[in-house]
Amino acid sequence: MAESRSELDVLVQRVVKDITNAFKRNPNIDEIGVIPCPEGRYNRSPIVVVENKLGVESWCVKFLLPYVHNKLLLYRQRKHWLDKEALVDITSTLLLLNPDFTTAWNVRKELIQCGVLDPEKDLYLGKLALTKFPKSPETWIHRRWVLQQTLRRLSAADSSGKQKQGEAEQADVERSQQFSYHLAQMFHEELNVCSDAACSYPSNYNAWSHRIWVLQHMAKGNVEVFHDELSTMRQWVSIHVSDHSGFHYRQFLLKELIDEFSLTPALSKNCSPQHQSRTVPRSWLLRPINVNANGQQSGIETTDEDERELELAKLFELFHQEMELCSDLIRSFPGHETLWSHRRHVFYLWHQWRWEHQLYYFNSNGSTVLNNIGDTVRLKPGAQDCGDWGADTMEVDGISLPDPTDSKRLKRGFRLSSLPSLSSECTFLSAILERQCNPEQRHFGLAYKKWLDSVIGKVLGEN
Repeated sequence: MAESRSELDVLVQRVVKDITNAFKRNPNIDEIGVIPCPEGRYNRSPIVVVENKLGVESWCVKFLLPYVHNKLLLYRQRKHWLDKEALVDITSTLLLLNPDFTTAWNVRKELIQCGVLDPEKDLYLGKLALTKFPKSPETWIHRRWVLQQTLRRLSAADSSGKQKQGEAEQADVERSQQFSYHLAQMFHEELNVCSDAACSYPSNYNAWSHRIWVLQHMAKGNVEVFHDELSTMRQWVSIHVSDHSGFHYRQFLLKELIDEFSLTPALSKNCSPQHQSRTVPRSWLLRPINVNANGQQSGIETTDEDERELELAKLFELFHQEMELCSDLIRSFPGHETLWSHRRHVFYLWHQWRWEHQLYYFNSNGSTVLNNIGDTVRLKPGAQDCGDWGADTMEVDGISLPDPTDSKRLKRGFRLSSLPSLSSECTFLSAILERQCNPEQRHFGLAYKKWLDSVIGKVLGEN
């Protein structure tokens, strides 16, 4: 028995060495897996590499995993000594077979902190582990830790270089460009890793949460990146209509874009000082409107007004396009609860924005009139629907404001009547319920209608 145990140890040590050598010979391995093989055949290595894919024959896993596991535990308990190179090989093998073993990741953290292990190698190891275990929470957690260390190191190097006296300005520019290039590379690599994991495992909450973290820490405030993500993921969610995590990611992007639009200079300046203490964000306070004796508006710089209207048009278009996407998918793929849940969230987000972010118009005598976006304040006779944008012209203190349905008011030609409202939702629901025979679609439609009546309708009634 002792002899067989000794032979087994020699065999497993050889397998660990074969795995290490496989990565040295082929540094472009991009996927790992287990090859079904009940028992070892012929006198050959159980490690197979074909076209950048590494496979481990299943018969050796039951010996290999306990061996590397026990070796690492003995090392942590100070009962067995391992040199740095052996420690890297043992933890690599263990994590490729069981990436949720936290102790192994912690050992590698220590190796990174003492400068023995390159953080890039750990990102690569985590990427490989995720090809076999795409939902592994410990792998995603460790990946974020490594990224934080790398970002901190890059930022410190960039800052220290700029603080050196007498250094040429050109060198500073080159250093900043290097930093930006490295950051962009890391960013796109993380997005690719998240996409692969999300496609490998449906509703992969861990992968989508990591993607959100990456945007928050590596692209914060970059509106263009958020727009690109929203556009790119449109096709993805159109294919994966039952993946709630993917739609939750779109909801995050919408919220972030709304917040960024709220901080644009075109919308945040020229606010009335007497209303800056209100709970409504300053970014949505319109510039005062002065009215002369002829009832004409004056004192507004056309350029500023055009910029504000353009930013508002972009925001309105976000909501309009997202609701249109929901409508198309619900019609094309009936009976998917995820689509109805996403529609509910987007409409509530729009409804909440309408009531929380309000526009203020100030006339020449200093009085203030509140114009809640999407609703009418004082309509000419005949206007009754408070949920719609309305076809009638609003009057503020006797002054006729421009028709909100006039496309000339927005430089991009966006018609405000296209925005979601309670009546438009009712119209959409009626069309769905009338022509759909799918029982699940009807059930979700009626549930959405009940939600509109109990939540949105109640809020409208209170206001």
